[in-house]
Amino acid sequence: MKIRSHKDLEVYKLAFKAAMEIFEMSKKFPKEETYSLTDQIRRSSRSVCSNLAEAFRKRRYPKSFISKLSDSESEAAETQTWLEFSLSCTYITEIQHRSLYETYNNTIGKLVNMSFHPENWSW
Repeated sequence: MKIRSHKDLEVYKLAFKAAMEIFEMSKKFPKEETYSLTDQIRRSSRSVCSNLAEAFRKRRYPKSFISKLSDSESEAAETQTWLEFSLSCTYITEIQHRSLYETYNNTIGKLVNMSFHPENWSW
């Protein structure tokens, strides 16, 4: 399949699906977390996707491409940290945590592989 847009990337689809799962899951977080944990985990999970979209548009400039992929990777790692807090506060189950945490490990791996081979993504 020809990749014409960031939305065609497997890693984007994976990250977008995870961000939507986090959004739905975080609707059940306590009200007192609205401007802290809930906001942070939603922002970081969405930033994985938005930084990846930016990286895709900058793919003809390898250093900019890698930089935005690095930003996306950092946001994925931040999301993992918020997942840890969510589990420790018992806002999510162990199963939810394990599934999403592994999804972000997979996402990070794909982003690292892309950054190691920017020539595969340029035009």
